[in-house]
Amino acid sequence: MAGIDDLFKGNVATGLAVGLGVAILAPVIAPIVANVGRPIAKSLIKSGILLYEKGRETAAELSEIFDDLVAEAKAELEGLQTAAPAAGAVAGAAVAATTPAGDAPAPAAERPAGDAA
Repeated sequence: MAGIDDLFKGNVATGLAVGLGVAILAPVIAPIVANVGRPIAKSLIKSGILLYEKGRETAAELSEIFDDLVAEAKAELEGLQTAAPAAGAVAGAAVAATTPAGDAPAPAAERPAGDAA
């Protein structure tokens, strides 16, 4: 396959002919290429804008979903934290109800110093 370098190696006259042809045809071909290229470029730009907007919408939706999940997780953690002290109080009441009054361990203030509970 002959490249453009091979065209200029052979003869100076061939190189001049090609250069002259390009110089003459460039003003004719350039507007045609511009007229064809402009709508293509415009459609590519429009597609890019639409793709960008769709990406922004998707990112906003994902952010909203993530924020909702974080809020739900925080609410569940707060629910567990408020339920834990109440569960401890219920367990303590159950132990107190099952322990006879005479067998209950003495509070720390009433115990002798060397006595461990």
